[in-house]
Amino acid sequence: MKKGFDLKKAAGQLRELAVITLGTILVAAAVFFFLMPSHLSVGSAVGIAIILAHFIPLSVSALTMAINLIFLLLGFLLVGREFGAKTVYTSVLLPAVIGVFERIFPNYESIMGDPFLDMVCYCLLVSLGLALLFLRNASSGGLDIAAKILNRYFRMELGKAMSAAGICVALSSAFAYDAKTVVLSLIGTYLNGIVLDHFIFGINTKKRVCILSDHSEEIRDYIIHGLHSGATCYQAIGAYDLEPRREIVVIVDKAEYSKLMSYIFATDRDAFVTVYAVQEIIYRPKPLAAEKTVQ
Repeated sequence: MKKGFDLKKAAGQLRELAVITLGTILVAAAVFFFLMPSHLSVGSAVGIAIILAHFIPLSVSALTMAINLIFLLLGFLLVGREFGAKTVYTSVLLPAVIGVFERIFPNYESIMGDPFLDMVCYCLLVSLGLALLFLRNASSGGLDIAAKILNRYFRMELGKAMSAAGICVALSSAFAYDAKTVVLSLIGTYLNGIVLDHFIFGINTKKRVCILSDHSEEIRDYIIHGLHSGATCYQAIGAYDLEPRREIVVIVDKAEYSKLMSYIFATDRDAFVTVYAVQEIIYRPKPLAAEKTVQ
C-alpha cells in the first residue's frame, strides 16, 4: 500500500530549496557586484574563471559552468549523492544568475570604486551565502567542493579548508594582473575563511552545561520533559568533603540554554554550573524511552 502525500516533508523540502536558492543568489551577487569589477580572484571557481577570462574569449559565467562540471564529478565520487545532487542545482544556478546580471548590467563598474572595499564587501556577502549552502549540505560548486572534501576526510574547519583550496587560485592571479590585485586576492581568501567560520559556527554553536546541584532530580526532569532533550548523569565526589553528588551534563542550543539557566537559578541559586562552547556534535538521535511505571 502506497503512503499518502507527506505535506510536512514536502514543505521542508521546499523550504530547504528556497534557502539553497537564496544562498546561491547571494554568492552570485557578491561575485558580480564586488569581485568581477575589481578583477579579484579570491579563491573560488569564479576566481579561476575571472583569471581565465583574461586569456580566453568567453564570459565569466560560461567558464564558471565548465569549471563547476569538473568539480561536480569529484563531489559525486567523494562526498556523496545528496551533496552532489544539491550542488548540481547550485552549480547550474550560480553561473545562470551571473549570466542574468551580465545581461542586465553590461559594462558594470564597481559601486565602491575601491578594490579593497570591494574585497571586504565580497567576503561578507559571499560568506553568508556559502554558510547557508554548507548548512544544507550543499555548496556553490567549484572549490567549495574541494573544501567540503577536506572537511569530511581531514576534519578541517570549512573556513580553513576554503582558504587552503583557494590560496593557489589567488596566487595564480599573478599571471594576469598586477601585484596589488594578487595581494588583495590573498587577503580576501584568508578573510573569507575567517568570516565563513564565523557565520557557520555562529549558527551551529551549542553549549555544554555541567550542573552540580542538590536539586539534580528536578533539573534532570526539566531537561527531559521541559526542554525535551537528553542528558548524561555522572557520579562526582567533592575533593573537600568527599561527598558523592550527581553531575548532569547536557548540550543545548541558544534558546534552550536561556531556558535552562533561568530554571536552574530559580530552582537552586547555590548550584555549581560550568559552561563550554561546542562547535560540532556527531550522534544519531533516538526517541526518549517511556517512563517506567511501578506496578
